[in-house]
Amino acid sequence: VIPVVLFHAGLEIFSGGYVGVDVFVVISGYLITSILINELEQGEFSIVRFYERRARRILPSLFFVMLVCIPFAWIWMAPSQLEDFGQSLVAVSLFASNILFWRESDYFAPAAEENPLLHTWSLAVEEQYYLFFPLLLLLAWRFGRSRVFYMIAAIAAVSLLLCESGWRHAPVATFYLAPTRAWELLAGSLCAFLQFGKDQKRNDLLAGLGLGLIVFAILVFDASTPFPSLYALAPVGGTVLIILFAANGTWTARLLSTRSLVGIGLISYSLYLWHQPLFAFARIYSIDKPSQNLMLCLALLSLALSYLSWQYIEKPFRKTQRRSLPAASSVLTASAAAIVLFLGAGVVTDAADGFYELKSTDRQLILMRTATASPKRDDCHLSDPDFQEPDASCEYFSRNVKFATFGDSHAVELAYALAERLRGYDLGIKHLSLSECAPSYGKQRGPSDCSHWTDVAIKSILGDDKIDTIIVSYRINAYLFGGHEDSYPDLPIEVSETERGMVWASYINILQDLVTSGKKVVLVLQAPELPQRMEGLIYDPMSANANLPGLSRDWWTRRSAYVRQHLKEIPAGVMIVDPANSFCDETVCYAGQQDTSYYFDDDHMSVAGAGIVADEILSKLGFQEHLYFGSDQRRGGAESLAQSARAGFEAMAVGRLQLAYAPVSAGSPGR
Repeated sequence: VIPVVLFHAGLEIFSGGYVGVDVFVVISGYLITSILINELEQGEFSIVRFYERRARRILPSLFFVMLVCIPFAWIWMAPSQLEDFGQSLVAVSLFASNILFWRESDYFAPAAEENPLLHTWSLAVEEQYYLFFPLLLLLAWRFGRSRVFYMIAAIAAVSLLLCESGWRHAPVATFYLAPTRAWELLAGSLCAFLQFGKDQKRNDLLAGLGLGLIVFAILVFDASTPFPSLYALAPVGGTVLIILFAANGTWTARLLSTRSLVGIGLISYSLYLWHQPLFAFARIYSIDKPSQNLMLCLALLSLALSYLSWQYIEKPFRKTQRRSLPAASSVLTASAAAIVLFLGAGVVTDAADGFYELKSTDRQLILMRTATASPKRDDCHLSDPDFQEPDASCEYFSRNVKFATFGDSHAVELAYALAERLRGYDLGIKHLSLSECAPSYGKQRGPSDCSHWTDVAIKSILGDDKIDTIIVSYRINAYLFGGHEDSYPDLPIEVSETERGMVWASYINILQDLVTSGKKVVLVLQAPELPQRMEGLIYDPMSANANLPGLSRDWWTRRSAYVRQHLKEIPAGVMIVDPANSFCDETVCYAGQQDTSYYFDDDHMSVAGAGIVADEILSKLGFQEHLYFGSDQRRGGAESLAQSARAGFEAMAVGRLQLAYAPVSAGSPGR
């Protein structure tokens, strides 16, 4: 379990620490099956007693950790996070959290790190397995132990084949779901059959090989490793070799029998339960990524909490010989009652949309009301690059279309904000944007798969004589270096120098062809990226200032250095607008001000934020400000906004605000 803890703490050297779960699962399969075989052989097996033991083993500590999480979730979580937490309470109570998390997000996604109950997915897989496995053994036992062994081996083989196929076609489902994980538990079960009634074999070489395979996986695997797949044979096979061959006297057994490791083994379940909530709440509470030192301190704290819960919760409930302990029926009844209580708490929290009204101040409601995406995003922002002609319905709000916006999703809110301001001139805008579309145009096309869309869109713009002004906007830094979500506060370097050169060349080619046409071209540089989603900043306990801090100006200067160093390559005649000039001062780039959110996630400007940039664009083009919006009219008073926010929030729950715009994904560049 230690590698799992250090992996979740963010220690890069333990990049494959997540395989500790696989090791744990194999050992669990071995131990439980050994008990079942012994009871079946002696004719003493009782399904009720089996479930009672599982309840004593799993539920008290699990329920206690869930209970402790609730007040911290209430205090520190934003409404949408609290709503998700409520769903997690329901799923964990039903031992179905693996199914919920499969539907929600990738295990390795940045958002998953802020889920305090994420780690319960493996408990759900185990309990789903143990719900059916004892019954299967009981029914099949009449055919003899050897036949049952081969039956289990066949099921394990099928599960492994599903696993190997699944990572190619449905990697998230393959990671979380029981059918593709069953072979790991069954590997432990097969060891139990092989070991039953026999002394453990002693083989230093094979036992050492097993330990080496596990260490190899921990140090070499990472989030990009196809997993689980045949790669999982390393930790699973390594554990099997240790179970079968690390008898007393082998150096592997001596190493694993040291007092410290045995002690950690005793508290391993509690340690597994405690570490993720501590890490998740630290990430939720912090505006920036928590420091490595803080995470290591929390890892030590989880050790202390684990010892206490093992000593005062696990041990008392597991020592069934004490008369003071409740009978089996009482244990199962109490477990059912606790499950009902957590189910109720989760259902109410989910139904109340994370209690957004109770949790939100007037200022938070105001900021959330302005943290909105364009109403045209669903209809006019494309996700499929294989389209033929632009949709005429995405020319708005006047038939006199003189403007066009072009780019990836960072052009969407700009299009809407500009169109709103151009109403006063009876001018319309043509909206052309494609999700995750890196520049790919001209002789040196970039690696993007949206070359066809780029060609068609530019042809549409240049062939439209009515259009005289083109606004270009890309999340260019993400295409040049990669997204910041996984690396912040470090700078990402996920793109090769060759690919970077191709993207920049295409970027210049696009601007060159547009400006050569004789039309006015405005290039909007990428807006500063935030360290977390806008809602998290709004509800962060440390974000109570009038201006909502986002990140340091120095970080953004370093992040955008490549673009600024190459601005001289931008074709003459292209007007350049930099949102950082509006959003940043000398030291800080802000996510918003007293009553205005500049973003609706971690990198896309909100309509309000895009409006500030649109004002600058129109000013550069010589438009008169009073004809579209004045700053007082645009922002309004805080008091009226608060009243409006509270009146309208029932139809637009905070927790679901971003979900209304399904094509948006904070983890993908230019989405």
